[in-house]
Amino acid sequence: MKQLTIILAFLITLSTPVVGQDFDKGLAAYEANDYVTAFNELKPLAEAGSAKAQNILGLMYNWGDGKRKKFDEDSAQAIKWYQLSVEQDNADAQYNLGYMYERGQGVLQNYKDAIKLYRLAAAQDNVEALNRLSFLYLMGMGVKEDFAEAAKWSHLAAELGDASAQSYLGNAYRGGYGVLQDNILAHLWFNIAAANGHKRSIKNRDKLALDMTSQAIEKAQAMAAVCISSNYKKCGY
Repeated sequence: MKQLTIILAFLITLSTPVVGQDFDKGLAAYEANDYVTAFNELKPLAEAGSAKAQNILGLMYNWGDGKRKKFDEDSAQAIKWYQLSVEQDNADAQYNLGYMYERGQGVLQNYKDAIKLYRLAAAQDNVEALNRLSFLYLMGMGVKEDFAEAAKWSHLAAELGDASAQSYLGNAYRGGYGVLQDNILAHLWFNIAAANGHKRSIKNRDKLALDMTSQAIEKAQAMAAVCISSNYKKCGY
């Protein structure tokens, strides 16, 4: 009996990498826009309960990926697969299903349900969800308009290295939107966003610098260097 148990454990060990390889193959095919291969690899895994495969299958149905290869958009199927993945606490699926509720795609538009899902994803550091929460609070959609809350969510995304959120913080500090107005912190975040490839932040940083002393600019630049070297953990005074 003990020998049989050992043999079974060995066989399970052998079979585990195959599932991973199938997912990796499906993911690689999806990222290469080979949606037929991706679908064929990922659907059995999704049906077997893989949350990651369920989310990607949801994406394919959501956006109609591979339409030229007769893979048509189907919102109902997208929702089905996202929901299965959400039930396993997959952050990407929580964001994707939340976005469907925000847009009203395949479901009645419902900002509160979108926000609920975004919050679940944000709790797992999903940058897209953090940015959507910031936007909804900024615009007062499904929640009371709250610039301070918008800045809070953008700050969390900025600390994860998101250039768009870093640029938003630059604007927030420049205008005093939900935070105390501060040109040094505005310059810091514009500078970091620009370094991370956000082109508009280059113009915003340089325009802001015209209203700053050379000492203030030097301070902002030094603080930005500390912020980046600390992996966005030390980004203030």
